[in-house]
Amino acid sequence: MATEEQYSSAVKLSPATRIFLSHKYNCYIIAIIGFKTSIDAEIVKEGLKQTLIKHSRFSSKLVLKDESKSRNEPRWIPMPVNLEDHVIVPDLDQKIDDPDRFVEDYISHMTTSPLDLSKPLWELHLLNLRTSDSESVGVFRFHHTVGDGSSLMSLLLACTRQTSNPKALPTLPTATARRVDPAAAASSPRFLPAVSSALSLARNTFVDVLLFVATILFLRDTNTPIKGQKGVESTTKRFVHRSISLHDVKLIKDAMNTTINDVLLGVTTAGLSRYLNRIYGAQNGKDDKETKKMGNYLPKGIRLRARIAVNLRPAQGIQVPTETMAKEDSISKTKLGNVVGFLHLPFTISLQEDPLDYIRGAKSTVDRKKNSYGSLFTYLFNKLLLKTLGTKAAVAARYRDASSTTINFSNMAGPLEEINLFGHPLAYLAATGYGNPYALAIQFVSYFNKMTIALAVDPNVIPDPHQLLDDLEESFKLIKNAVLKQGESV
Repeated sequence: MATEEQYSSAVKLSPATRIFLSHKYNCYIIAIIGFKTSIDAEIVKEGLKQTLIKHSRFSSKLVLKDESKSRNEPRWIPMPVNLEDHVIVPDLDQKIDDPDRFVEDYISHMTTSPLDLSKPLWELHLLNLRTSDSESVGVFRFHHTVGDGSSLMSLLLACTRQTSNPKALPTLPTATARRVDPAAAASSPRFLPAVSSALSLARNTFVDVLLFVATILFLRDTNTPIKGQKGVESTTKRFVHRSISLHDVKLIKDAMNTTINDVLLGVTTAGLSRYLNRIYGAQNGKDDKETKKMGNYLPKGIRLRARIAVNLRPAQGIQVPTETMAKEDSISKTKLGNVVGFLHLPFTISLQEDPLDYIRGAKSTVDRKKNSYGSLFTYLFNKLLLKTLGTKAAVAARYRDASSTTINFSNMAGPLEEINLFGHPLAYLAATGYGNPYALAIQFVSYFNKMTIALAVDPNVIPDPHQLLDDLEESFKLIKNAVLKQGESV
């Protein structure tokens, strides 16, 4: 138990972070790392001592309210870290029949037990087992009070180095604007676009705020076969992933003059439409072959939305000063926390004759969402709610908002080159999480020449997550082929 002196000098949890201590919103973040070599656990432990452990969040325990000591605020209390308590290296049978399935089962089992509050809220599992896409697997688990996905990814990448240059940090992609027709830009007076943009921003923000409030109060998504029901946040989750070519994603992006995010949302819309059509077809007594052949079984007017966390930090990327990376205190300067707003992204669930219509539709929707302060409003709304009505009201509002939508969606831009973690080169990088009121979470993470799709599902709702991955991958191929065909006809 912490002394009064330790408690009074400890760091308080931010109001936003306290939301994740609620039993309704007890969230965890998982990072799955495939390595190209077997893992040397001792080297990893030594690396952690020089990096993550230097950050206070990874060397502090969370002390909650203690009535006997009149302690009414949870705080981070520094403590010595015994790495043996945090780095788990199970002794595995190398002759396991299905290593991929074993790893899925192993990670799923991790969701059945909480992290121990008497220790810092993180752990790393090292699985020296060859799978179909790696020689070994590392699985980080963090409690969401430690930080949000963006800040934790930033800190994790700060521990890695480029394989080709062991002293260099990974390079992350920078945002690029879409191409603009110079002739069209030159032909219109400058003040007209400015006025139009301001009016559009005001209108879009008003609509997003209205829909956000309506979602908390009464607006719910259609009860589709992938929609989680009450209590889904507490069920055991299953995690699966698959990688597609990042080069092909960029090919579609360039051909359609969109962003990578537009492409991924279009692929997701197509994949979900395909998957749901199969399920509704089966409910009508049609098998897979017949469903593909006979067409559309989707009900009309499906409302299906993704809830997307938006990083509101002014600076993006790896938040460790590059000039101090060699110094011991560099990791400790990385800022963690939960600084995010949310936006609702509607998916048009339908079967399109032209696969490229999914990309066009996604681009149109995302363009409108970008020209809105809706996500900032949700952040400020939660902040105001926490200050005025307290954590209980803020949790209730966030839970209503999340449980009224269908999917938790995110896309993270990872390193452009091959990297290694303490000398272990990465084969892939996947991120996911659980504890939110969703039966389906879809996370995309780019790394080197791959884009990894990670699904977190409630197997009681989605018993065949690999089929959903198949549909996402097949939709991606159809869109890529349509782009290539379009190029040939030009």
